[in-house]
Amino acid sequence: MQKGHYITLAAAVALIAILYLGANTTPPAKKPGEKPPMASGNPQGPNTMEPASFADILSAAKEKLAAEGKSKVANIENELAAIGDSSQMAVSFYKLSNFWKDNNNTRLAAYYAAQSAKLENSEKKLNFAGQFFLDQLAEDTSEAMQLWDAQQSMDAFGHVLAANPASDTAKMGLAQGYIVSGQPMKGVGLLREIVAKRPDDVPANMILGKMSVQSGQFDKALGRFETVLKTEPNNTEALYMLAVAYKETGNRAKAIELLEKCKQLVNKPEFTSDVDNYINSFK
Repeated sequence: MQKGHYITLAAAVALIAILYLGANTTPPAKKPGEKPPMASGNPQGPNTMEPASFADILSAAKEKLAAEGKSKVANIENELAAIGDSSQMAVSFYKLSNFWKDNNNTRLAAYYAAQSAKLENSEKKLNFAGQFFLDQLAEDTSEAMQLWDAQQSMDAFGHVLAANPASDTAKMGLAQGYIVSGQPMKGVGLLREIVAKRPDDVPANMILGKMSVQSGQFDKALGRFETVLKTEPNNTEALYMLAVAYKETGNRAKAIELLEKCKQLVNKPEFTSDVDNYINSFK
């Protein structure tokens, strides 16, 4: 499993993963008969949590600046407010982006870079910004910030798709944003478009497989994870998720076989111990 190959959705609210090996090597269930725990949130409907406010994010960041920094950012903002031409606005947005980058605030740097990229209609830069916010989402612990990250990623990928409806990169990113924000069926629709063209697409099948597990459709999950493993036979996340699906469909022997392989690949004593406990819970 490669980091960045698909977003670590377990870190966000209303998500659909059980375990992300490489980010969290503790298998879920430990009590006899207990099912692996699902992620929090409600994948059946919109999330009712309000996203973080950009004004609050910006204000908090400015409070950390020294007087010289506050003056510099104010000058750029005043410059931006006085501009009417979009091409010149793009330049000012990049100035703000570079300012915040120099002040070690990658979130605001990415936000302003995305504003500039939208004015330039740069697919490459918008895809980069969208992916940045998906990655940021996986690291944030605040639900409100996760939703704000999701909004920013959806905005960036949405602009790409408006100009290039065939972009699978943007479809994948937008789908993940929909899932995070509690609109899973919109995300599923985009993911199905991808697998209709490329049935062996790993990221799309991984997410669809996890959603199948979340909704209790374990038979569908089997097919998704088997497809992933044909391309990436040592994908530890897919192996573990497939084992869970086999366990829930009654094929405990196959589940144990996959978990044993997973243990060998991860090769961490704590993980091995926890997997053994999990196996013993349903042996």
